[in-house]
Amino acid sequence: MRDLIVAVDIGTGSARAGVFDRSGALLGRSEHPIALRRPSVNHAEHDSEDIWQAACAAIKAARALAGVEAGRIAALGIDATCSLVVRDTAGRPLAVSGGEDARWDTIAWFDHRALEEADLCTATDHPVLAHSGRVMSPEMEMPKLMWLKRHRPEQWAKTGHVFDLADFMTWRATGSNARSRCTMTAKWNYLSHEKQPWNDGFLAAIGLEDLHERGALPQETLAVGAAVGRLTPEAAAELGLDTGCVVATGLIDAYAGTLGVLGAFAGAPEVLERQLALIGGTSSCIVAFSREKRFGFGMWGPYYEAVLPGWWLVEGGQSATGALLDHVVRTHSAGGDPSAANHARIVARIREMQAQEGEAFAARLHVLPDFHGNRSPLADPHALGVISGLSLDASFDGLCRLYWRTSVAIAFGIRHILEKLGAGGYPLDTLHVTGGHVRNPLLMELYRDVTGCRVVVPQTGDAVLLGTAMVAAVAGGVHADLPTAGRQMSPGSSTFLPDPARKAGYDRDYRRFLALHRHRAELEAID
Repeated sequence: MRDLIVAVDIGTGSARAGVFDRSGALLGRSEHPIALRRPSVNHAEHDSEDIWQAACAAIKAARALAGVEAGRIAALGIDATCSLVVRDTAGRPLAVSGGEDARWDTIAWFDHRALEEADLCTATDHPVLAHSGRVMSPEMEMPKLMWLKRHRPEQWAKTGHVFDLADFMTWRATGSNARSRCTMTAKWNYLSHEKQPWNDGFLAAIGLEDLHERGALPQETLAVGAAVGRLTPEAAAELGLDTGCVVATGLIDAYAGTLGVLGAFAGAPEVLERQLALIGGTSSCIVAFSREKRFGFGMWGPYYEAVLPGWWLVEGGQSATGALLDHVVRTHSAGGDPSAANHARIVARIREMQAQEGEAFAARLHVLPDFHGNRSPLADPHALGVISGLSLDASFDGLCRLYWRTSVAIAFGIRHILEKLGAGGYPLDTLHVTGGHVRNPLLMELYRDVTGCRVVVPQTGDAVLLGTAMVAAVAGGVHADLPTAGRQMSPGSSTFLPDPARKAGYDRDYRRFLALHRHRAELEAID
C-alpha cells in the first residue's frame, strides 16, 4: 500500500530529505551537503549533478531511518532555491562561467553577477514588471540568462535546456520537461493568469527573443500538486525508490515553507488573508495570499496560483539575514567561525549585558542590514549596509553589541515590509515563523516586539519539508487536494504575543532606522 511521502528540500548548502505519513508525522530525516563555488565577488555556482547525488543520499538515509519499504512511497516532492541550471542540447551540464570544467552549470539564487542586466530589464518599464514590484532583481532568472548570453555567448550557443533548480530535479527524476507553475510564475516573468503567459515583447526588449529555442520552455505549466510523472528506472535506482513513485511539481523553497505553516488555513479564505509566513534562514522571505490582485512597489508578485489554486501570492524579502549575522561574526576581530555554538555564546552574553545595562545596551549603535542589497520594500539591489555608532571597541562584548543591533535591524526590515504590505491592502496581523531563525531567541523575540504581530511557531523544525510533502501527498493521491492536505498534515503550534512595555523604545529606534535610510540616500545623491 502506497501511503507515505518523501520530500526533499534543496537549500544553499545541503539537501534535506524526510519521510512523512498522511498525518504529516516525520518518520525519518537526513541531510547531505552540496558543493558551492565562489569564483569571484558576486558569483556563486552549484554543480547540479552533485545536488542530484546529495538528494539521492539524503533520501536513502531518511528511508533507512524510517525503516520503510520503497513500495510504500506514493510520491516524491521537491523544493529548491531559485537557482538556474543550464544544460546543452543533449541535456549535459554546461559551465555557466565558461571554461573546461562543465560541472559548474548552476548559478546560485543569491549570485548577483547580473546586476547590470537587472537594471536593463527595469529600464524597459515593461508592463510585465508590474508583477516584479516594477524593479527586476538580479536574483530572478531573466537577468541571469541575459548575463549568460551577453558575457558567455559561446555557452549560450550550446544551450538547449534551462531550468529552475526544482524543475531540473523533476526532469532528472522523470525525464519530463514539464515545468511547475510555482517556479515559472515566481522567477521567470511567466504570467500564469494571461492567455499568453510568455510575453514575447518583453523577451525581445531584453534580448532574449531566442529563449524558447535555447531553453526548451513549454507554453503551459503544471499546477502545484499535479504529477509530473513517475520515476524512471534509472532515477528510481539512484534514489532508492521504485518506478511506482509519482513525482510532484517542484516548489520554490520559501513557498514550500509557506504552505507548511499556512496550509491549515487553505480552506478558510477569511482567515488565510490575515496570515503571513516568514521563512528565515540565510535570507528571509515574507509571503502572503490574497483573493484579489494587489500590486506594490518593491514586492514580488502578485503571482497567480504560485501555490494555491485561485489565489494570488505576494512576497517581500531580505537577501541576507542569517548570512548577515554570520558575516558579522566572521569579520569581527573577536568573532571567528560562525558556528551554532559561537552564535549561542554571543546570544548568552547579550542576555547578560542586557540584564546589566537595560535600555542603554548598544543604544547608540544603528544598522541598515542591506549588505547584499535591499530586496523589499526599496527594491534596490545596489543598496549597501550602514553601521552608525562604532567605537574602537574590538572586544567580544563589542561584537555582542554589534550582533544585537544587527538583529534589531533585521527585525526593523521586516516591519518596513509589513508596513508596505499593509498600505497595499493586505490585512495582516499574524506572523508564522519557520526556518533557522526559530533557533535564534533574539530574532524570535524581536519579530513579535518590533512588528507588534502575534507570532506563531509551528511544532516542527521542518515546515519547508512538510509543505513539500503536502504537495506530494496530493500528487500521489494520498490526499484529495491542497486544502485537505494542509488541514490534515499541519502540526500544532505555539503562539507568542508582543511585550507592550517595549513598544515605545522600538518605535523610537524604528524612526531612527528610517532616518538612516534617508541619510544614506542623501549621501548617495551628492554629486
